[in-house]
Amino acid sequence: MTLKSLFLATTLCAGTALSAESYGPFPVTLQDYAGDKTNTVSYSGQIARHVLENSLKKLAANGDGGANAAELEAQMLSYFDGSDADLPIIAPVSKDGFAIKQTTVNEISSGKNISGKFYEGAMPAWPGNMTGKQVAYHMIKKAAAANKGFDAETGYDYAQLISKFTMGAMAYNQAVDNYLDEKLEADNKPNNAPYSDGAAYTGKEHSWDEGFGYWGAPAHALELSANDIYNVSKQKSGDVADANADGVIDLKSEMVFGPAYYAASFDRSGDATTYAQNIMSAYLEGRKLIVSAGGEALSAEQRATLKGYAATIESNWELVLAEASFKYAGSVYSDIDKLKAAEGEEAKAEAYRNYGKHWSELKGFAMALQSGKNNLGATAVELNNLIGFGPVTLDNSYVTGVDADGNFLKDKRMTWNDYQLNMLKVQKLLSDSFGIKALNNNQLADLEGLAEKLGAASNAETD
Repeated sequence: MTLKSLFLATTLCAGTALSAESYGPFPVTLQDYAGDKTNTVSYSGQIARHVLENSLKKLAANGDGGANAAELEAQMLSYFDGSDADLPIIAPVSKDGFAIKQTTVNEISSGKNISGKFYEGAMPAWPGNMTGKQVAYHMIKKAAAANKGFDAETGYDYAQLISKFTMGAMAYNQAVDNYLDEKLEADNKPNNAPYSDGAAYTGKEHSWDEGFGYWGAPAHALELSANDIYNVSKQKSGDVADANADGVIDLKSEMVFGPAYYAASFDRSGDATTYAQNIMSAYLEGRKLIVSAGGEALSAEQRATLKGYAATIESNWELVLAEASFKYAGSVYSDIDKLKAAEGEEAKAEAYRNYGKHWSELKGFAMALQSGKNNLGATAVELNNLIGFGPVTLDNSYVTGVDADGNFLKDKRMTWNDYQLNMLKVQKLLSDSFGIKALNNNQLADLEGLAEKLGAASNAETD
C-alpha cells in the first residue's frame, strides 16, 4: 500500500473527511490527476434515467383512446429513446413543502435515454416472443392508444406495466448484470486508470457509483428510517429529504426513486426485513473500500470483498422484486373478491379498474424479476404460466398472444375462482423459491380451502 492509499484508508476509518453514513463526497485518488475536482462521486446519468422513467409513467396515462395516439407515442418515445431537446421533468415536480431543484432533465444530465440501457434478452412473460426492449416499445405504442393508460378489453394498465418493468429491465439489470458484475473484473475499468480521459475518478470508482445510481436512494439514506425513505418518495417529507438544508430537493442526491422506495416500503411494514439498509450499507462500504486503494489496482482480495458487497446488493434487490410480486398477487386475489361482490355498473367498473392496476403491477414486477443476471429457469416458467399474458377479464377471457400486427389475441375461459387459486399459487411459488420475509398482502391461509373447494366442484361436475 502506498503512502497515499494508507492515508486515505486511515482517513476513512477515522471519519475525519467523510460522513460515516453518507454516500460521498469521496476524495480524488487518481495518482496523476491534475484537475480541480475534489469529489469523485458521479451518478447523475442514472438519476436522469430514473426521472425519464417517472415522466414516462406519467405520460402513459395521457391517452384519450386513440385520437392523440401518434402525438403521445412520439412524446413517450422522446423520454424512452432520448431527445436533442431539453425535456421538461414531468415527474417528480415541486409541490407545497417539497420544492425540487431541477425542472428539466438536462439539468441533471444531458444526452441520456432509457432504451440504450434496457434489457435485450428474451422476455417470454409477454406475448409475441419479444426481447425486453421490444416489449417496452410494444407497451408504449399500446399505451398511447389507450384511454388514460387503461385498456379494459385486456385489463392492462400501461403506466404500471411500463414503470414496474423498467425498474427491472433498466435499473436492476444495469446494476447487477453490468456495473456490479463485468465491470468488477480486474481488466475492466481498472482502478489505477481514469474511467475515461480527463475524468477525476478511477474506473472502479465510477463503475460502482453508476451501480449505486440505479438503486435510487439519496446519499444520506442510512441516516433515514425506512418510513422516512418511503415518505420522501411520496414527497411528504421535504425537511428530511433536504440533507444540506438549502431549501430545495436535489434530484441528484436527495430524492428516492423506485427500487429504494419499494425496499423501504417492505422494511417499514414490520421488523422482518432490512432490505434498504442492507443494500445501502453494501454500496457505501464498497465505495469506501475502493477509495482506500488510493488509486492503485485492486488486489485479488479487495476485488473478492467488493464482489461480496455486490452479491449482497444483488440478492437483496432480487428479494425486493420478489416481495413486490408477492404483494400484488395478493392484491389481485382480494380484488377478485371485490369484483364478485360489486353491485351496479359503477361499482363494478371501479373494482375492475383497481384489479387491472394491481395485476399490471404484479406482471411488471414479475417481468422485472426475470431481467437480472440470474436465470430463474423453471421458477420463471411456472410464474409466467400462473399469471398468464393477461388477467381474466369481465367475460372470463384473457390475452393468449399477439397477431402479426401486434394486436392482442384473446381466447379461452377461466373462472374467477380458478384465477384466484393461481394467485395463491404465485404467492406460494415466490415464498418457496426466494424465501421472502415481509410477505405483504399474504393470502396463503386461503390456499388449502380454495383448492379443496375447486377440487370438490370439479369432481361434482364429472360425477
